[in-house]
Amino acid sequence: MAITKSAKKAIRQNERRKAINIIYKDKIKALLKEARSLVSAKKNKEAEALLPKLYRALDKAAKVGVIKKNNASRKKSRISKLVGKKA
Repeated sequence: MAITKSAKKAIRQNERRKAINIIYKDKIKALLKEARSLVSAKKNKEAEALLPKLYRALDKAAKVGVIKKNNASRKKSRISKLVGKKA
């Protein structure tokens, strides 16, 4: 357990940041899952309409440091390739 005031504060900050990071990651995971399910259900128009939302979520997560920039780029590339291939 933390003893000093600064260590206690650091724990509080980490808990807040972790909660925010989880929100970003869950949103990305949900959008990716939805896009993949739409592609597998042959609903390509809906999947293409979902891409801007997914791109926005990935870019925002990369901007605030939840994921790395190349990670966001890789996810965008792979999902756009998947949607484009099935279209």
